[in-house]
Amino acid sequence: MAVHYWTALFLLLSCLFTISNSSAGDADPDYRTCVSECEISGCVGQLCFPQCNSSSDGGPWYIQEPLYLQWKKWGCQGDCRYQCMVNRERERETLGQAPVKYHGKWPFKRVLGIQEPASVAFSVLNLAMHFHGWLSFFITLYYKLPLKQDRTAYYEYVGLWHIYGFLSMNSWFWSAVFHSRDVDLTERLDYSSAVAVLGFSLILAILRTFDIRVEATRVMVSAPILAFVTTHILYINFYKLDYGWNMIVCVTMGVTQLFLWARWAAVSSHPSNWKLWVVVIAGGLAMLLEIYDFPPYEGYFDAHSIWHAATIPLTILWWSFIRDDAEFRTSSLLKKTKTKAK
Repeated sequence: MAVHYWTALFLLLSCLFTISNSSAGDADPDYRTCVSECEISGCVGQLCFPQCNSSSDGGPWYIQEPLYLQWKKWGCQGDCRYQCMVNRERERETLGQAPVKYHGKWPFKRVLGIQEPASVAFSVLNLAMHFHGWLSFFITLYYKLPLKQDRTAYYEYVGLWHIYGFLSMNSWFWSAVFHSRDVDLTERLDYSSAVAVLGFSLILAILRTFDIRVEATRVMVSAPILAFVTTHILYINFYKLDYGWNMIVCVTMGVTQLFLWARWAAVSSHPSNWKLWVVVIAGGLAMLLEIYDFPPYEGYFDAHSIWHAATIPLTILWWSFIRDDAEFRTSSLLKKTKTKAK
């Protein structure tokens, strides 16, 4: 949950840079001329792009390239922009000038058609760590801890953490897709999945930190938040992708749950509180990478991709805390049951 507070803060920072599509690189007259000429001729120097002079349908299916080859290719405009960017950055490097952004992004080197390979790799690793954490949580609950007579867990928040796990994995999946290819659809899916996991994380933070176990009360708390998050996702997908408003929504949900968990860690006697504090503090330090933005090293590792890498160990620690919480609550409930039996 605390990890997703820093995700919200990242969305705040990313929104500030995404609101304007204009960057120093794409404002460069030489770059603009190169792209314009390429879109007409289909070539940048000796390198030509067949898709610039081909029809959109590609012909009958039996003469088209296989999908595993097609997915690596970009459209005419995308390839022209990329090659012109590469050539312009070589010229700038020769002149001793620093790299600049193009259309809001640093000049990354593609790998197999992937736009930001490092961010994709670290997003996939985050997804894998969430899957491992969720799976270990499942094994702990149903194979290591005592169960009730009906084979259900004593832990009262088991269903909520299962949903959280699936939403987190979904969020990192679309993060990987978005960093593979930044288009309108992948951007909306990435933002929507992030909002979904932030909204549900807020619900979980309220229910756990205030120890709400009555089903009716849970519904009363969750319903307004679910309604708002659903409306917001529909708004940014089907009405207007308002980066400023989305930023406010994400940061508000993130900051709220941060304070909820911090308050709970300060007043509770949970044996694994230290893990929660480590996630919050280390996450805050990792976010300095988003504030101190720098060009990608060797064309691959920028500040944002390294931030993705920093969240991997925090995700491992967070799921460790969740498992500890399940063990702690189960132990407490069993002790109360034995006391009542006496």
